[in-house]
Amino acid sequence: MKAIYVCLLAAAGVMSAGAVQADEALAKAKNCLSCHAVDKKVVGPSYKDVAKKYTAKDEAMLAAKVIKGGKGSWGEVPMPPNPSVTPDEANKLVKWILSLK
Repeated sequence: MKAIYVCLLAAAGVMSAGAVQADEALAKAKNCLSCHAVDKKVVGPSYKDVAKKYTAKDEAMLAAKVIKGGKGSWGEVPMPPNPSVTPDEANKLVKWILSLK
C-alpha cells in the first residue's frame, strides 16, 4: 500500500513539473521571455518579483495586462500589448508566474 502511495505522489510531481515546463514553453512561444526572466530583471521585472507582489486575486488584472500591455507598475518602461496571446493563454501564464513564489 505504501508503494502505491509513493508512486502516486511521484506521478503527481511529474505531472506538475510538466505543467510548469509547458507554461514556460508558452512564455517562450509568445515572446514573453524577450523582456522577462524567471529570476532576474531584464527589461521588465523577473517573474519571481511579480509573484511576490501579486496574489491570486490579481489574476484577472494581470491576464488583461498580458494581452493589452500596461505601464507604471514597475517603472517608466511600458509593457507592450501582446494581442497574439489568447485569454486562456494569458490565464495560464499568470497562474504559472504566480506559482513561482
